[in-house]
Amino acid sequence: MTGPVHAPTTPGRPLRVAIIGGGPGGLYAAALLKRLDPNREITLWERNAPDVTFGFGVVLSDETLGGIEHADPVVHEALRQDFVRWDDIDIVHRGVRHRSGGHGFAALGRHRLLEILHARCRSLGVELRFSTEAPHIDRLAREYDLVVAADGVHSTTRESLAHVFRPHVATHHCRYIWLAADFPFDAFRFEIAETEHGVMQLHGYPFAADASTVIIEMHEEVWRAAGYDELPPQESMERCAKVFAEALRGRPLRSNSSAWTTFRTVVNDRWSHGNVVLLGDAAHTAHFSIGSGTKLAVEDALALAACLTEQPDVPRALAAYEEERRPVVASTQRAARASLEWFENLRLYLRQPPRQFAFNLLTRSRRVTHDNLRLRDARFTESVEREFGCPPGTPPMFTPFRLRGLTLRNRVVVSPMDMYSATDGVPGDFHLVHLGARALGGAGLVMTEMVCVSPEGRITPGCAGLYSGRQAEAWRRVTDFVHRQAPGTAIGVQLGHSGRKGSTKLMWEGMDEPLPTGNWPLVAASPLPYKPGGQTPRELSRAQLTDLREQFAAAAWRAARAGFDLLELHCAHGYLLSGFLSPLTNRRTDAYGGSLDRRLRFPLEVFDAVRAVWPAERPMTVRISATDWAEGGTTAEDAVAIARAFAAHGADAIDVSTGQVVAEERPEFGRSYQTPFADRIRHEVRIPVIAVGAISSWDDVNSLILAGRADLCALARPHLYDPHWTLHAAAEQGYEGPGAVWPAPYRAGSRRPRTGRTDAPRPRLSLSG
Repeated sequence: MTGPVHAPTTPGRPLRVAIIGGGPGGLYAAALLKRLDPNREITLWERNAPDVTFGFGVVLSDETLGGIEHADPVVHEALRQDFVRWDDIDIVHRGVRHRSGGHGFAALGRHRLLEILHARCRSLGVELRFSTEAPHIDRLAREYDLVVAADGVHSTTRESLAHVFRPHVATHHCRYIWLAADFPFDAFRFEIAETEHGVMQLHGYPFAADASTVIIEMHEEVWRAAGYDELPPQESMERCAKVFAEALRGRPLRSNSSAWTTFRTVVNDRWSHGNVVLLGDAAHTAHFSIGSGTKLAVEDALALAACLTEQPDVPRALAAYEEERRPVVASTQRAARASLEWFENLRLYLRQPPRQFAFNLLTRSRRVTHDNLRLRDARFTESVEREFGCPPGTPPMFTPFRLRGLTLRNRVVVSPMDMYSATDGVPGDFHLVHLGARALGGAGLVMTEMVCVSPEGRITPGCAGLYSGRQAEAWRRVTDFVHRQAPGTAIGVQLGHSGRKGSTKLMWEGMDEPLPTGNWPLVAASPLPYKPGGQTPRELSRAQLTDLREQFAAAAWRAARAGFDLLELHCAHGYLLSGFLSPLTNRRTDAYGGSLDRRLRFPLEVFDAVRAVWPAERPMTVRISATDWAEGGTTAEDAVAIARAFAAHGADAIDVSTGQVVAEERPEFGRSYQTPFADRIRHEVRIPVIAVGAISSWDDVNSLILAGRADLCALARPHLYDPHWTLHAAAEQGYEGPGAVWPAPYRAGSRRPRTGRTDAPRPRLSLSG
């Protein structure tokens, strides 16, 4: 099948539909399509027998159940009669159990779910062909108007049309096995076992009055060290039962032809081709730890059926289906990826206090947040806050944090943002108003943009500097204002050099585009232009490296005299120092290139030179790009080593960003998408971290701080939208305290203004005659 194929159709003739795969998604799609139009001819092929299935229990959310009830009350009622419902989640770690309530789950046996869907399909007249391989996809596409490929994670349809769907399949680092126990857990249970071979975890939940799903998971290295790779299935199962004997009440585990496997995340560039469409795991997968596989497949079926009803023909229906489902699936996959990686890195969190560990686990996917969990279970959330050290009524983001001799009154940082509004490197009235307004807005720390250490180190002609006394005096005007008018707010300076990304237009005139005139020569670790057609920098000589080191030190000395409270060294985003760290931008063959230790050499020399002149009581941080988002670039493991090196040289915190190192990067954007890198560095290096990247709500900040994934949160765009973001966050949470102090002239505005009419008469009692 090389091009789009459509079965010949006759106007007015009922749609002929072929469905490949008899899992919940395929069966539900068949039932819905037949129910919506009984004249449709629908045939479903399933290569296994009706009673063959993988796994035991299925969890569905209230949202999904609501969609099922609306679309097919008969199926919903059958499901409702068999559902097991519960509200609690238990987390057992180091012998301590913490229970959180208010979560609301519904589950039933996978066999029972299939039985219900089989019966519904037969009652509607769907032809079910079990123990039968579907005809080749080319034949189906010719003979049917629509072909729905619901043939699972190992989809032969997807592989047959891989050149069209362009699948991306990632295999992850944990092994797991799907088992069952013959008794019901009374909650969704997560239990951690620290064995001589490493950490193992149990995920368990009830799916019937007398049965529970039990998934045992561990890192590949632990799985091999424990010998599970060599054990026969029965012995493997028995050993798992011994490891988690207390959770299982001493009872055995049973299998359903289960085998140890690794999870595969499936993403496709396209979901349809001609009259063939992917559904469920064939199109996308989401890790079982957020229980979304069957949920997504059922929701796909609902959307596909609706689009086929709403659109005038199959091509437009398939386009509408993909347009509707793709963003929903992408969001779920981001959450699933975060959850998956949390369990892969579980060993990092074992030292956390028990309640914080439990909170961290519950919020791992970022779907459950601090505020959301407080609504579900206020008592549990308050106990986590007390253990963390939050005074009564104080959200985590408004607790103080100390770096060397500087105490920040809250955990909010105004992230460095280039403003491109200086003249000859001198900050002016714009910088005073811009930074002053954000200091008045309540953040604990306000950072300048990247302040350049030389004229040639500017990104654009509008970039600010600290390479002259006049510039230092102008910055002193800003720091004096902040200290005088916003007492309690700290102001920090970020020092950097543009390297190969310099001599470009102002951002709004053409980001990263060379200046049409007035260019200055660029220098970098290696003579590689940032973008094709851009200026090629000169490779820095040993003598130039010495000069640059002195320029950084001189700028730091001026920053100290200008009154900055904190200094950050910019080693991220492809600028000069970052260019030394990444193997994609450092091709040197001398002592400053090659291995990571050698690539670190010059940035560490600069750090030491700056630290030597920066006052001892004032903290110094380093911003790094924890990944280049490009093949062959800096990895998460490299980032840990880089952070560890700077920590050993005296860095007080690591500001963990990502990317912007090479133009061909492919970032994985999403809410708080850079936070996992900060989280890992914090726990592996044991150094405070600043998390950045699409953190936009105070709920996110509270969640990240309380879970121990970050110590400070830096926000950029939210502070452009609202200079008083921090004070408004306090007002919205009903917080009044030392972590968020309104300036005296602004106190009258510390409550949200009322909108609309509030003095309307109250409804009267209804009187019946």
